[in-house]
Amino acid sequence: MKIKYLIAVAVVSLLITGNTACKKTFNPSTAIDENSALTSEADIETATIGTYALFKAEAYVRSGYFFTEYPTDEVAQGQNSSDDLSNIYKYTPIKTSSHAANFWSSAYKSISAANRVIEAIDDNASLPLRQLKGENLYIRAMLHFNLVRIFARPYSQNPTVNLGVPILKEGLTDDEKLTLARSNVNTVYDFIVADLLKASTLMNQPKSNSFASKEVAYALLSRVYLYMEKNAESIEYADKVINSGRYNLLSSGEYPTYFRGAPDGNKETIFCIRHIKTEDRGFSAIGSMYFSGDASGNALNQAASGWGEIYASKKLYDALNVNPQDLRLKFISPLTENGVVKLNNKITPNAPMYYINKYSLQEGIVNLSSPVYLRLAEMYLNKAEANAKISGKEQLALDDVNKIRTRAGIPILTLAGLATSGKSVLDAVLEERWFELSFEGHRAYDLFRNNRPLIRNYPGTGTSTNQIVQPGDSKIIAFIPQNEVDKNNKLIQNP
Repeated sequence: MKIKYLIAVAVVSLLITGNTACKKTFNPSTAIDENSALTSEADIETATIGTYALFKAEAYVRSGYFFTEYPTDEVAQGQNSSDDLSNIYKYTPIKTSSHAANFWSSAYKSISAANRVIEAIDDNASLPLRQLKGENLYIRAMLHFNLVRIFARPYSQNPTVNLGVPILKEGLTDDEKLTLARSNVNTVYDFIVADLLKASTLMNQPKSNSFASKEVAYALLSRVYLYMEKNAESIEYADKVINSGRYNLLSSGEYPTYFRGAPDGNKETIFCIRHIKTEDRGFSAIGSMYFSGDASGNALNQAASGWGEIYASKKLYDALNVNPQDLRLKFISPLTENGVVKLNNKITPNAPMYYINKYSLQEGIVNLSSPVYLRLAEMYLNKAEANAKISGKEQLALDDVNKIRTRAGIPILTLAGLATSGKSVLDAVLEERWFELSFEGHRAYDLFRNNRPLIRNYPGTGTSTNQIVQPGDSKIIAFIPQNEVDKNNKLIQNP
């Protein structure tokens, strides 16, 4: 059975609040009523496509992105905004965050939709049905993982004590669903791992990178195990992906335009949130906050095509420029005038306007993007970090780091050179993750789960004087949406 490319579908209509506070309804073009039985393979396939579409909605993908990326040291907010995203950026969380409410609601709606399929298919069903069950198990695991990252403390910080998020599994009554308590972080992670392991045994069909497959489950397992500090397991599953033969690092020549082509044929992308040409979200796109310009990638003044008010930080830009030939600089498009980088003078000191183009220019459309969630470069860097934490495997860690550095066109690292510089192998790995995976929602988690502070020492709203956020600070996690707490007295709010 061949699953069609994602189209604008939904199992139920989503009412969401966007950046401008205008309400929009996404109506389904293909739908199965949520109360109807899934009685055929076609029904289940359609329902699964609908589940993918649910978490592609703006309320999930855009609001979730703000929480994973804006609290990092690789971005700078160039001006104050009336949008609640400023609170996310500044580490001043609020209980009434519209983005938190959007993300929470959309995630659990998608999980509920996945559960319908999971419940409907026996583990011994036909191969196509088992594939669909595996895809929905992957979706459920991914959504729980993203929830626990945003609303709970890192696994490395007392996971059996700290509260995670409610686990929404199949087989619950309506009353049980409405009164779910938060499981501890350890229990949530164990649930995620179990779902991914089972999904990997059920999925048997290689698909395009906008759908789950065995290798997609392996890739997320590698990341989850890394977060759990299970280093041997993280390496094992990264190797399963690397050795599958399905993926390759893009060449140095291909790499600068990684995010601009149609994602389906990209040999490095493992899983992305596919958006087709008719799904250009304009000023509501992730990239509109980062870039304003033309379809050729030329940077223009703010509001030409997007808001252009969140920039690459001077800290990241200067760090990359230690090697001016670093191809990762291609993902930054400074706005210049007469050859000089323009400054946003809406804050003091002024922030350099280093536009970011990773979420722009797909297929020649300025604000179109298919956010990449898993890619092969991360698998090498997961292995590198895991090996850096295992005694005697430091050279193996550098070998994988150097694969990424060679592709980026910069010098390789040696153990002797690191010793001279005073850097540890782990320092080098985390720095390479910063450079390679910048703007992809990793940096804050990489720091905090490794018990390292986030340091902003560059111009930006709220960071004019140095802002240091410690990994134990209560501000590093979002509040549970207050409207959810008000509806469910078993939900304990974050401090």
